[in-house]
This record gives sequence, structure tokens and C-alpha cells, in this order.
Amino acid sequence: MSGERTEKAFARIDQALGRIAAAASRAEAAAVARARHNDRLKQAIAETLRDLDALIHASDYGEGHGA
Repeated sequence: MSGERTEKAFARIDQALGRIAAAASRAEAAAVARARHNDRLKQAIAETLRDLDALIHASDYGEGHGA
């Protein structure tokens, strides 16, 4: 009987390790997705700041300011 209990215990451990590996894989994929999303946000913010700088520059040196 002890051998059967040991085998069942090992089977439960293997199942638990499988669940842990799957969870780790999902967590890694989520981290990669967050990093990509953050990169896209940074790019969008940088582009918006460039646009704002161009608008400010145009209003400072545009018509009506004696340029």
C-alpha cells in the first residue's frame, strides 16, 4: 500500500509542477505583452511631444510675430 501512496504522491507532484510551469509561461507571456504595450505608449508619447514642440515652434516663429 505504501508504494501506491508514493506513486499517487509523485503523480500529484508532477501535476502540480505542470500547473506551475503553465502559470509561469502565462506570466512570462503577459510580461512580454506589457513591455510591448509600454513601448508603443512611449512611442506615441514621444510622437505627441514632437508634434507639440512643432506647434509651439510654429506659433513662436509664425506669422504675426515679426518673423
